Amino acid sequence: MTPISLDLPPVGEPLLVIEGLRKRYGSTQAVDDVSLSIPRGAIYGFLGPNGAGKTTTIRCLMDIILPDAGTMTLAGRPLTRPLRDRIGYLPEERGLYRKMTCQDQLAYLAQLKGVPRRDALERAEQWIERMGLSDYLKKKVDNLSKGMQQKLQFAATFIFEPDLVILDEVFSGLDPLNIELMRELILEQKHKGTTILFSTHMLAEAERLCDAVCLIEGGAKILDGPLDAIRREFTFHMVRVAYEDGIEPPDALPGVTSRRLDEGTWRLELEAGHDPGELLAPLAAAGPLSYFSANRPTLNEIFLAAVRQRREGRDLERSVS
Repeated sequence: MTPISLDLPPVGEPLLVIEGLRKRYGSTQAVDDVSLSIPRGAIYGFLGPNGAGKTTTIRCLMDIILPDAGTMTLAGRPLTRPLRDRIGYLPEERGLYRKMTCQDQLAYLAQLKGVPRRDALERAEQWIERMGLSDYLKKKVDNLSKGMQQKLQFAATFIFEPDLVILDEVFSGLDPLNIELMRELILEQKHKGTTILFSTHMLAEAERLCDAVCLIEGGAKILDGPLDAIRREFTFHMVRVAYEDGIEPPDALPGVTSRRLDEGTWRLELEAGHDPGELLAPLAAAGPLSYFSANRPTLNEIFLAAVRQRREGRDLERSVS
């Protein structure tokens, strides 16, 4: 089987475009008019809590389930079965042929995507070494721990050099060392030109990796765009501070509406439009500061604010407190 060739757009231009995707299960609207435009060469975070509609969207994309409505294109072409051979997919539910050797398993999966047998075996050996599994090259998958099997399936997702890779909760169940390895490999593959759709509910990891994000909740998209642009849209209304000797911040501070001790630091709420930098001098005058933070809001804070406002039925306000 000869792999299909795509006329890829320039880096930064849309590679995968989903428009008006809908999927209902009985009375539940799992995906509600979701549209995405994923630029080539980016790590695009597809984020939301469990049950938000992320996996359903991906399964529609991969033709595992049929959508009720919507269109999907890859490099400007309707997403047909042959084109899906240019997509690597690591689902949340893992699955390998446990009685095959690790090398044969990877080589077989590469061959299914059009890689010649000899090349597939060479790539399999290289990937197994990169994953730190060289001692298991000729051993059956049965001999691997759950985490090792997850690393092997990660390698299988990239071994045929796809144009687009979909990772669904790729860090689930991994220890910190293996999460760091996976993170390094994802960035390596991005630098080689692979576009990555990174689906997760782990917002801190998405913040470290992603160039752009889509936040989805209740099957509907609530935020979408480059991460830096989303951050700029939200005004910061909170400062965190701590003192070396554990004293409390002064009662009267310009623009501060409330204060409370939260996880070892004082959280100071500000009036809308007040400059957090104006607090530094009066806070420092009260004692030696060990911590002062007036950064833009984290992705987690943005998401919590956006979800809270949506559930309350309000228009999204570009502020976080």
